[in-house]
Amino acid sequence: MTKLLITLLSFCFIQCQGQTKKNETDEEKKTRQEAIIKEHVYDCADKIHYTTQMYEYQKCLDEGIKKDSTIAYLWQQKAMPYYKARKYSVGKPFLDKAVQYDEKRWLSYRAFMKCIFSKDYKGVIEDFETCIKKYGNSYEMDHTYSFYIGLSYLQLNEFEKAAKIFKQDIEEQSQRLGEGHFLDLFYYGISKYEQQKWEEAIVQFDKSLQQYPEFSDAEFYKAICLMRMGKKEEASLLLVKAKKDVEKGYTINEDNAIYETYPYKVRW
Repeated sequence: MTKLLITLLSFCFIQCQGQTKKNETDEEKKTRQEAIIKEHVYDCADKIHYTTQMYEYQKCLDEGIKKDSTIAYLWQQKAMPYYKARKYSVGKPFLDKAVQYDEKRWLSYRAFMKCIFSKDYKGVIEDFETCIKKYGNSYEMDHTYSFYIGLSYLQLNEFEKAAKIFKQDIEEQSQRLGEGHFLDLFYYGISKYEQQKWEEAIVQFDKSLQQYPEFSDAEFYKAICLMRMGKKEEASLLLVKAKKDVEKGYTINEDNAIYETYPYKVRW
């Protein structure tokens, strides 16, 4: 009888617990999940250097996930250091979990990670096209969703598609902000460069250089265009300047460039 009673009480306790969570308000759920994030991310994982203490870092997050496995941020935090360590296959299932529990917040982030880190360019296009369809052409890591789609087409050697996307994205940025981002302009120039449209490429490189005058990568590709047009002396002078500028650190300096080499970044 005693064992049966204990079993019944345990079952009731589990059922009642589930019922309480099931009936909690959105505000109560938010407060509860924020407390878990504070305890297991801010007060635990964030205090551990994952580069040298990955086990301890992941353990903090795992303890939080035991309390509520539907918190997308915990899964994203698990994935992030593996991507930075170039262990993409390890991090991917965790990032997929983050998207599963909060697509609106993490789908664009996953697409970004596919683009700059794991180089899954077809996956990038699919994810960002879904983002645009559902949420509009917003931003991830300071660039529009269209920017990453264009970059992915560049990496797939579909240069005309890339050019069309960059052109449209720059026009939309110009309407909102007065000009396109210098990196959009640079990659638009690259899409022309890859089609051997030297003069059209130079137009875009020059626009990029108007915003970032020491941009060594834009100077390098512009110099190659000049050389292909027979302007060897002008090209040589520009290459000398580009070399000096890169030595001063003037190159593609996106935040995540410390982990991954961005497409078409010149290796001197």
